[in-house]
Amino acid sequence: MNSACKEEGNRKLSLACRLPIIIFAEDKLRPGKVRINSALRPAQLSSQRRRYKKILHNIISKDFLPVLSTEKRYTDMDYVELNVRVTDPELAEILTAELAELPYESFQTEGEVLKAYIPRERLADCMQQTDDLLARYGIADRRYIAIESQNWNALWEQNFTPVDVDGRILIRAPFHASQPGYELEVVVMPRMAFGSGHHATTCLVASALCDLSLTGKRGLDMGCGTGVLAIVAAKRGAATVDAVDIDEWAEANCRENAAANGLAERIAPMLGDVSRIAGRKYDFIAANINRNILTMDMPAYAEALDTGGDLLMSGFLEEDVPVIEARARACGLEPVEVRRRDGWAMVHVKKA
Repeated sequence: MNSACKEEGNRKLSLACRLPIIIFAEDKLRPGKVRINSALRPAQLSSQRRRYKKILHNIISKDFLPVLSTEKRYTDMDYVELNVRVTDPELAEILTAELAELPYESFQTEGEVLKAYIPRERLADCMQQTDDLLARYGIADRRYIAIESQNWNALWEQNFTPVDVDGRILIRAPFHASQPGYELEVVVMPRMAFGSGHHATTCLVASALCDLSLTGKRGLDMGCGTGVLAIVAAKRGAATVDAVDIDEWAEANCRENAAANGLAERIAPMLGDVSRIAGRKYDFIAANINRNILTMDMPAYAEALDTGGDLLMSGFLEEDVPVIEARARACGLEPVEVRRRDGWAMVHVKKA
């Protein structure tokens, strides 16, 4: 396993208390996600916890990036820390998933205290909802604590490290020095978009792209975030790569990163969902999203792939591989390979 990815994964929780994190569940999982039954008693939460396992993994582990912007309101933002005393670890996880539906941006657990962070300016809009949510679970012990404004950008730069993908790809920010010995180098400034390259799923798809013959081919990076996978594909020789994301910050950041890597003419950022690829054809597609979206949108991917085309899918846990493969077969796609890392998986399928 790649040591850089492992090291960064182990540091995610320790950083969460200091960096405002963009929560995956808020934007990416909204279509098709399952609501928790808030009426359940704590003793009955085990099955609900299993159903939310993927969301919880995403909140804690995936490539959620701190806000990074030149605008003052993102560099010196005031936050409020919600402290909730929870003795049941399972209930703490359920509350994390529930609070992620509100504008809370990062989470940390210290002993029996669950801490959730929210911009001060957004708390007034959801404080009553927060109190009602906690009351449904019988929780009265809670505190709202204002925390001192900090320069989040400086903290982010201090803790962000380059990513080594299998000794083949170096993913770094502009403030990192270039390093020799890699097949290719990708420079990204994540800002408010998803995907610094540290997470296992990004590493899995990036590595798989390096093993495909992409020279002169047309590709798609679905759910592109920063555009790191589109950049990898283009640097591997792809003629053109469409990069689609539902987040306007991602679309803008992908455009910026494509230009920074000298690929503005070959990477086309597109704002929208899977409907944006209707009528288009691709030789390969990389979709690092989540199980629900992948299974829902896979027919569109299959339609967009040319015969013999490759589809690389990730953003789901190892236990979800059978679901992804079954859906692929139903869409006329044949599984070719499964790669695994840190409990996450990538499935490679081809269109017959």
